[in-house]
Amino acid sequence: MKFSPRGCQKFLSYLVGWISVLGWQTGLASITFIAGTLIQGLIVLNNPDYIFQRWHGTLLVIAIVAFAVVFNTVLAKRLPMIESLVLILHLLGFFGVLIPLWVLSPRNSTKMVFTQFENLGGWPTQGLSFMVGLLTSVYGLLGADSAVHMSEEIRDASIVLPRATMWSILVNGAFGWVMVITFAFIAGDPLYIVDSPTGYPFIEAFYNATGSKAGTSVMVGIMIVKPGWNIPLNAVLVTFCCTALLSLINIGSTAAFNAISSMGTNALLTTYIISIGCVVIRRLRGQPLPSRRWSLGRAGLAINMIALAFLMCIWIFLFFPQTTPPGLSTMNWNVLINGGVMIMAIGYYMVYGRREYTGPVALVKDYN
Repeated sequence: MKFSPRGCQKFLSYLVGWISVLGWQTGLASITFIAGTLIQGLIVLNNPDYIFQRWHGTLLVIAIVAFAVVFNTVLAKRLPMIESLVLILHLLGFFGVLIPLWVLSPRNSTKMVFTQFENLGGWPTQGLSFMVGLLTSVYGLLGADSAVHMSEEIRDASIVLPRATMWSILVNGAFGWVMVITFAFIAGDPLYIVDSPTGYPFIEAFYNATGSKAGTSVMVGIMIVKPGWNIPLNAVLVTFCCTALLSLINIGSTAAFNAISSMGTNALLTTYIISIGCVVIRRLRGQPLPSRRWSLGRAGLAINMIALAFLMCIWIFLFFPQTTPPGLSTMNWNVLINGGVMIMAIGYYMVYGRREYTGPVALVKDYN
């Protein structure tokens, strides 16, 4: 928040801190929930007699986050080696999924892939349906800034981290584009796979392509668990407890759990909007930026403004329900939950925090 106007620095750093914690805690709950229910989906695929129970998914969520805790405590010294192995698995796994789909799957027509659009949410226009459906795509782009959290542990971080972030986006973006196009060709009837008993359309599409439950299980298994965090013990344990407690909500209502876990997306986007917005304000005012080794040069302001406009547009649609008209179970309750958390945070700041809270900006050397 060093880039924000002086009068707002303390409050904005406090607010972004709240939103960031909210985003990462609920985001981790969402990630582990997806991993847990993917395992349930594979159980359904391989054992048609299995009855899908919500509490089974909750236990799997707790087991997966406990698995991550082990890697961040007992095996913390082995993380560099493990992360290298995971990178190799990530690269080889891409081709391990892609090649069987190319070789074994029947094909949809090019016309169907590029010209047929399905509006399954009941929205009045295809454009509105497209914007609401961007939530899934945006979810996969979150966390590109997570490498910055390790800046104190990386040599020559001022240049290494930006390069790593950009290469990660470029490489994974290219892989993702190839996989999306491939999936569109091999998915078959989209209305059929959406109703898959596994709960995940892509599992059904993989099975239709390979005709093998074992092959499908291996392909999906590559995607499930990728340990790679490196954070202090207290933070690890607090995160474990938060995720475990949030996962209990799924036992009573999956819709309620999804409403809470989906906050991770718009919470993190909110932190991006505030941060980039402060940089834009500083640039427009002609105020100097700190010296840096990685710079966008003259294109910086244009890129910042385009990013800000895109994020704000997406941010609005993150509060839309997926289908219309919404009911109690299909309503997107993010507006209520986020609004409630922000009211509580701001209220606490006004009563107590503004006197006791010292933002990190106070510890940063002034460059004005």
